Amino acid sequence: MTLRGLFTMIDPAADLPFFYGSISRSEAEDHLKLAGMGDGLFLLRQCLRSLGGYVLSLVWNLEFYHYSIEKQLNGTYCIAGGKPHCGAAELCEYYSKDPDGLVCTLRKPCLRSADTSIKTGVFDSLRDNMLREYVRQTWNLEGEAMEQAIISQAPQLEKLIATTAHEKMPWFHGKVPRQEGERRLYSGSQPDGKFLVRERDENGTYALSVTYGKTVYHYQILRDKSGKFAMPEGTKFDTVWQLVEYLKMKPDGLVTVLREPCVNQNNATPVLPNAPRRTRENGYTPPPAVPRTSRPSLPMDHDGFTSPYDDPNECKKKTLFIKRDKLMIDEVELGSGNFGCVKKGVFKMESKHIDVAIKMLKNENEKSVRDEMMREAEIMHQLSDPFIVRMIGLCEAEALMLVMEMAPAGPLNKFLSSRKDQISVENIVMLLHQVSMGMKYLEGRNFVHRDLAARNVLLVNQQYAKISDFGLSKALGADDNYYKARTGGKWPLKWYAPECINFHKFSSKSDVWSFGVTMWEAFSFGGKPYKKMKGPEVTSFIEGGGRMDSPAGCPEAMYELMKECWTFKHEDRPGFVKVEEKMRTFYYSISKKIPDYMKAANGKPPK
Repeated sequence: MTLRGLFTMIDPAADLPFFYGSISRSEAEDHLKLAGMGDGLFLLRQCLRSLGGYVLSLVWNLEFYHYSIEKQLNGTYCIAGGKPHCGAAELCEYYSKDPDGLVCTLRKPCLRSADTSIKTGVFDSLRDNMLREYVRQTWNLEGEAMEQAIISQAPQLEKLIATTAHEKMPWFHGKVPRQEGERRLYSGSQPDGKFLVRERDENGTYALSVTYGKTVYHYQILRDKSGKFAMPEGTKFDTVWQLVEYLKMKPDGLVTVLREPCVNQNNATPVLPNAPRRTRENGYTPPPAVPRTSRPSLPMDHDGFTSPYDDPNECKKKTLFIKRDKLMIDEVELGSGNFGCVKKGVFKMESKHIDVAIKMLKNENEKSVRDEMMREAEIMHQLSDPFIVRMIGLCEAEALMLVMEMAPAGPLNKFLSSRKDQISVENIVMLLHQVSMGMKYLEGRNFVHRDLAARNVLLVNQQYAKISDFGLSKALGADDNYYKARTGGKWPLKWYAPECINFHKFSSKSDVWSFGVTMWEAFSFGGKPYKKMKGPEVTSFIEGGGRMDSPAGCPEAMYELMKECWTFKHEDRPGFVKVEEKMRTFYYSISKKIPDYMKAANGKPPK
């Protein structure tokens, strides 16, 4: 299979003969009717609401039942309230033996006929080109280097790409006012269901405009704290384009279903889900490969970019607690603290051995320290992102041990302070952009870090950063904007937002304030914020309107972003969706200014 073919068939369920792809509920029921409506007859289809998820459609007593299968943070799949499984095939095999909450066991697969192909969705037809464009812009790669980058990164980048896919759709008109939206809908014919989506002035929200009876109706597309989109009181979706596709089938509170897109001429390139792939055999000549030595090492070049559990066989064995015989512990200490020390080690997996950092708790430590370490483990075990230090597991042996991915280059502040003459501004911007992507991931999952600082950003190498130290983290409930800490304790006040210090209130917006301080540290090459001020002095300085000056050599756009992060009122502060977007835009703008032939291995022009 060609690389292009690989990504057209990227869905891991594509090899299952009872998987139908992106079909609607009614289409699934039609297939089951044609197959005889026997008890336990089932098929699998893509879930329109959650990215990477599926729906299991099942027959029992001549009725249809549809069960959503969601993809979890750790890459497993499960039906709500059910057990996790490492893939759709394994899930279906399990439910063929035990109903475990379903109306019956899965007894007979509804197989696709020879003339029924897997139906590709709107995003499936765009994904390949969007992945390529992202990798091309982010890392300036072409040819074989770009192909390898896509292969190594596709699972991690897919959600990032999917959340912006609506911008490529013919019905998306960008940031136009309501009156202009109406003018475009009234231009030409006005059939019922003619529609467009536009971006509103408010932060990250959209509006849907649709014609019915020669009148244009406007609906706000709501976005909740977890990042999901919905009509008021409607079904929630991971992305805008999924919501639109659903509204083509059901009105979900609208005056009519969506029918004909009002085409934005800037997005008028037709979407052809079944367009033939360009291969060497039918005339496609790939661009010349870029020699690997012509660019610095990138995050996706490192094994740490992919999850240690990307292998399904390893995923089956993943548990919170790991056996002592799976660990080899070196005597080399990477660091120490009140809790104990961190040692270098190796975790022996079935298919590979990986380097790990092992946080070892002193046996004499009090219960509160142990409880904090357990809380850190439980939080980290739920997270899997290339820009966050992944937690492998806990081990109870000679001590309680927290086993984590290795980031051998150490903390960002120490790394920068020891290499002031070797690190370029572009390099710092790239690392901070990676931190913003990791924090956007946490924000989208309602996690508050509470201790974001340069000392807690660990480097795999000069080009690759990961967020670490989740000891103070807190998972918010679905309806919470913030949580209130009960005790003060030893807090990093110089990194804390005013509402944290004054009211003990923490949220993703307070993490944004900390990100601004982390940016200042990075552009100061590991400098200490607020110089020799004490905590109370810092508080008075901030409340009086004072902010730290721009570090020497810091780009103006980056200092402006810092000041946005230091907006006093948390409700006026940007979230990480906007922060990451600004980091990305600035990084693209400066990385494009430096020609490839001028870039040396350390990211600086050669002398």
